[in-house]
This record gives sequence, C-alpha cells and structure tokens, in this order.
Amino acid sequence: MKKLINSVDSVVTDALTGLAAAHPELRVDLENKIIFRAAGPRPGKVGLVSGGGSGHEPLHGGFVGYGMLDAACPGEVFTSPVPDQVIEATKGVDGGAGVLHIVKNYTGDVFNFQMAGELCGDEGVVVASVLVNDDVAVQDSLYTAGRRGTGATLFVEKIAGALAETGASLAEVARVGREVNDRSRSFGVALTSCTVPAAGKPTFDLAESEIELGIGIHGEPGRTRAAHAEAREIVRMAMDAINDDLPLSGEVLVLVNGMGGTPLLELYIAYAEVAAYLREKGATAVRSLVGNYVTSLDMQGFSVTTCALTDEFIRLWDAPVETPGLRWGR
Repeated sequence: MKKLINSVDSVVTDALTGLAAAHPELRVDLENKIIFRAAGPRPGKVGLVSGGGSGHEPLHGGFVGYGMLDAACPGEVFTSPVPDQVIEATKGVDGGAGVLHIVKNYTGDVFNFQMAGELCGDEGVVVASVLVNDDVAVQDSLYTAGRRGTGATLFVEKIAGALAETGASLAEVARVGREVNDRSRSFGVALTSCTVPAAGKPTFDLAESEIELGIGIHGEPGRTRAAHAEAREIVRMAMDAINDDLPLSGEVLVLVNGMGGTPLLELYIAYAEVAAYLREKGATAVRSLVGNYVTSLDMQGFSVTTCALTDEFIRLWDAPVETPGLRWGR
C-alpha cells in the first residue's frame, strides 16, 4: 500500500489539521472531530449538521460554510461518527431555530444520529432529520437496511442549506430536504476497488476485464459484475437503472461524480453520454456538476445522480454558496 499519510492511526486527525490550516473560515475541533463555520451559529437560523465516515471527501466537511452545512462530523475512515460528536455539533450550531440532521441511510449513521437527536431534544434543542436513500442499485447492503444514501446527500445539503439561509423554519427546511431526496436517484460503477488505510489492501478484487455495477461508496457489492465496455455502454447501464426506478423527464439536476481515482477527462466523457441519454428521454440537464464530490478514497469509477427539478429547487440551487468543496454567487 502506498498512501500519502503519516500513520494509519492519525489519518483523520492529520487531515482535519490540514483542513483547518487551509480554510480559516472554518473552525475545526480536533478533540471532538467536528468542523464548524468559524462565525458560529446565527441567531434565528436553522442549523444544518451532517456527517459520516471519512474517506468520502469533500463530503461532508468540504460542504461546511455559507449556503450549506453549519457543521460536519467525520468518523474514522468508512466508520460512522459517534453520538457524542453529533451532540456537540448539534448544540454548537443551535441558533434557537432548531437543527436539521442530514443522514445517509447507513445503519451506524442512522442509529447514532437518532440517539444524538433524542439526547439533544432532552436538553431543549429541537432536532429534525432527513434520511437520504437515493441509491437504486440494491435494496439492502452490507451497511444498511433499505437503499443507501449517496450523491443526493450533496443535493439535500445545498438546497436545504440555501433555504435555511433565508430564515425559513425547521419544518420548511426539513420538508425541502425530504422532497429533494424523494426526487433524486443514484447509481455507481467501480472500475477498481479502494484501499482502506487500516486494511492495507483492496477491499475487493476485480479482474482487469471486470467492472462492478451498483457499487456502494464503502466498496459494498453492487448488482452484478460485468465485462468492461465503452463509456457509452457503461453509462447507459447506470442511466437505465435510474430511469427504470424514476422515469426521467423535464428539467433535471445531474451530478456525474468521481469516486476518487477517476480522471476528470473520463468524467466529462461520462457526462456527455449522460446528456445524450437524457435527450433521448425528453429530459434536459439544466444544472450540473462534474467532479469528485462523494468519493470512496482512491476507487476508480463514477456515479450518476439525478434530481427532478422544481422552480423552487432551481432558485435554491442557484443561491450563493461558499464552502471548500462548492462555491458560487458571492
């Protein structure tokens, strides 16, 4: 294993130290492993907290800032944050209007955020949650019951975050977050495995001629293995899975996401095929992102996430955002 690390045990702490040094607009609590906006909570604004295992950067810590999250809780690599982290983050962003937890549907994340929300409620902090479960690849996985939460997490954080900046109520911000999730679908493909530092070897084996269809962001198995093919064919398999679950039409927000080890050159090839597929279905990508946003360490592969847009979603998506991983409009 070749990794740009100091030691396996200090990977997350060292990365958070670097994040703090690079982004003085953030405040990083190294002891509790929490990333906050440096300015602290704004009175009367709903606070947004998300989190999950490290290794998916820029998710979630890279999306802390104006227009998105108020705090993020990174667990160890591919490991859920503990309830104490979530509690400290929740109390640290409460400006009196309540706090929204944005939780990917993985068993550890769901359990720990739920416990933290209940304990914060006992202390007088009003907490609501949005469960993200956009992955159409499999119904159950190694990490969860039901569908996994993947690329739509970014959509929920951006759109709900923009609404929170306007002073909307906790109920309204939660409603929009849930609607974004309901209108979003994702599908991922792996060309290679990732290597978790603590394991020191690839999570799974793929032959040179094989790809994994429907992979999860922790290296969970997908629907099936298939022979490697042209980008056009691989993208079509992903888009067919999305379209079969929620037919594509009208105006769509699209994320073509790299899994950490895929060159941007190849991601744009994939996006061209996604755009062509949408045109065949009478849909149009009126907003898009291409790049590494919800990664799986060094995995080569990609995922596609689509969201059926509304006028409200477009307005909130276009609203200013200023985070390490996403910024426009300011």
